[in-house]
Amino acid sequence: MPDVPTKPDFAMLVRTFGRIGLINFGGPAGQIALMHKDLVHDRKWIAESDFLHALNFCHLLPGPEAQQLATYIGWRLHGVRGGLAAGLLFVAPGALVMLALSALYAFAAHLGWFAALFLGIKAAVLAIVVQALLRIAGRTLDTHFKQALAVAAFFALFLFNLPFPLIVLGSGLLGLMVSAWRPQWLVKAHQVETENVGDRPNWRSTALTVSVWLLIWFAPLALIGMALGPDHILWKIGVFFSQLAVVTFGGAYAVLAYMAQEAVQSFGWLQPGEMADGLGLAETTPGPLIMVTQFVGFLAAFRAPEPFTPLLAGLAGAALTTWVTFAPCFLWIFACAPWIDRLRHATRLKGGLAAITATVVGVIGNLSAWFALHVLFARVDVIDVGVARFSVPVWSSFDGIAAALAALAFVLMFVVRWNIVRTLGICAGAGLLASLL
Repeated sequence: MPDVPTKPDFAMLVRTFGRIGLINFGGPAGQIALMHKDLVHDRKWIAESDFLHALNFCHLLPGPEAQQLATYIGWRLHGVRGGLAAGLLFVAPGALVMLALSALYAFAAHLGWFAALFLGIKAAVLAIVVQALLRIAGRTLDTHFKQALAVAAFFALFLFNLPFPLIVLGSGLLGLMVSAWRPQWLVKAHQVETENVGDRPNWRSTALTVSVWLLIWFAPLALIGMALGPDHILWKIGVFFSQLAVVTFGGAYAVLAYMAQEAVQSFGWLQPGEMADGLGLAETTPGPLIMVTQFVGFLAAFRAPEPFTPLLAGLAGAALTTWVTFAPCFLWIFACAPWIDRLRHATRLKGGLAAITATVVGVIGNLSAWFALHVLFARVDVIDVGVARFSVPVWSSFDGIAAALAALAFVLMFVVRWNIVRTLGICAGAGLLASLL
């Protein structure tokens, strides 16, 4: 006989998710495993089947799936206040740590020892991204059509520099069409089921929820627009990361190359290697990896602070970035959660998601290539050939120390099988030692 889920009181929910927020290292896989053990296996707050179905539902949404799963479980147990408590406590500790690390980086980045430390971190990040690529590809690319989507996405980004949102949304639409015609191309035969829509939730309640959370999402932007105008850096940060929140399918690795491209090339907020530094910092903190957006927002505002001081502007940029990154997550969950049972057997939606996930493999492949070029070479040129536009390294700028550190990171992660935080620490120390020698 299956275990009957038990409902905790609100204080217990707060204490539990507060503890989870402090120890949820290891990226989405580790965070989901932690919640499964604690909430399903140990405490029995949610049934196994409901947990897995909620996880599949969160994969359909843009944004960090682990944080959204926490929000959904909180909502299921204690309504909106439970969802808010669980979702906020899941990200708050990591956000505070990331804010402190971003400020330290902004003030110390010009110091020689600090740059040497982060050379090792950059090298470790290259190994981390390649590991994520192999892991996701092995789990995802189980049909020839998905493999073709991944390859097409890689070349569309690497050779033709097509916009990331266009690729993600286009693959989703293609997936919806293919799932109606040849569903086995995207979802294995034993997974293709008849749709069962269940009871119809209240449309009026859903519309009210969407309206309220849209106001919450865009309220800071409205205040910034009225007080500082649309040319201010904070307005640009808010608009850019609001757009990013809508297309963040596949997690932080999927959008990182697009975010780096815009932040470095279009806006000039960061230098190429600094995006790898930010990802390295995010890997060492609890919470969703997408918290790397806070690092970008802090540095962007810190370096164009008028009329504020650099520190105050950086704090405002980080706070605004965090707000527009995670407010949409609550919107998606609170608006869509009542409809979750109608999606339990929605084959077309599963097909669209499968296409997006396959495309994300190609996107992460492009990110791996981008990081490799900017970590291993001091100079990278951009070549325009007709419709193609791609990066090539200046071979004379090859960094042997960075290559040796990257090789060390690959050995530690793929041969010795150390975890991410330990590998980052060893490589950072090795980078510092190399600079002293």
